[in-house]
Amino acid sequence: MNFLIGAFNPPCSVTISLNDEATRKQVPWRKENGQTDMVPLFKSQENIIGKVLIEPHGKKVEHTGVKIELLGQIELYFDRGNFYDFTSLVRELDVPGDLYERKTYPFEFSTVEMLYESYNGANVRLRYILKVTVSRNIFSNIVAYQDFVVRNYTPLPSVNNSIKMEVGIEDCLHIEFEYNKSKYHLKDVIIGKIYFLLVRIKIKNMELEIRRRESTGAGPNTYVDTETLAKYELMDGAPVGGESIPIRLFLSPYELTPTYRNINNKFSVKYYLNLVLVDEEDGRYFKQQEINVYRLLATS
Repeated sequence: MNFLIGAFNPPCSVTISLNDEATRKQVPWRKENGQTDMVPLFKSQENIIGKVLIEPHGKKVEHTGVKIELLGQIELYFDRGNFYDFTSLVRELDVPGDLYERKTYPFEFSTVEMLYESYNGANVRLRYILKVTVSRNIFSNIVAYQDFVVRNYTPLPSVNNSIKMEVGIEDCLHIEFEYNKSKYHLKDVIIGKIYFLLVRIKIKNMELEIRRRESTGAGPNTYVDTETLAKYELMDGAPVGGESIPIRLFLSPYELTPTYRNINNKFSVKYYLNLVLVDEEDGRYFKQQEINVYRLLATS
């Protein structure tokens, strides 16, 4: 889908198309107006090849050049309208002149390095676009955009240590819990076990939460948004010392993204497993553990 910016009635239409758009996978992408479009999916190091069609509306179009850009941008919502480009590639399509009839310009960006995945968050957006500009001297430029999504895949990690931790209140509660690994892909299963070694308070129930923490900005301008994506009840009722409870939580039903760590010094997205115990007086006890989430190679 293309958006034109120029005079009230632009003197020409601009259309961006990809050579393999009939066979390339399309995925949903939320636009700035809140609507969702289906856009093409790429991964890093792919070739992006296509055509730009410019069609005048009945009269000649004077221009000072035509170009297409491939841009990777980060937009922080508290600084909306300012885009931070981390990728910027340009192809000049035409020299200054006049357009009298429809004209097609082929373009190619070869083996493009796109290190970061596309991301739509609570306070930040990372996006990739193709941007065509028909430059004009007197009148406003005519601009068309095509969004696309980038996803990058990771093989199974060679090292994936388990997580073992303890929760304790002196002389009242001592719990050990274990998760089978610390790195999980988006379709993975969290498997673990909780051991009650000492229980001298009346526990009413216990839950395991998956939390996503998005941090944007830096210093005093840091914004943190925490969202609970899942709540899984592990136990309803009071445990006794020596008891153990298994954990088996599937990640596929939840809308997770990979972990993002300090992307271009603008934002991070981290995931946590949060163990919550509630006693009969509604006192709450927490133990939180960060996990790494990645997109497994050969999965969607």
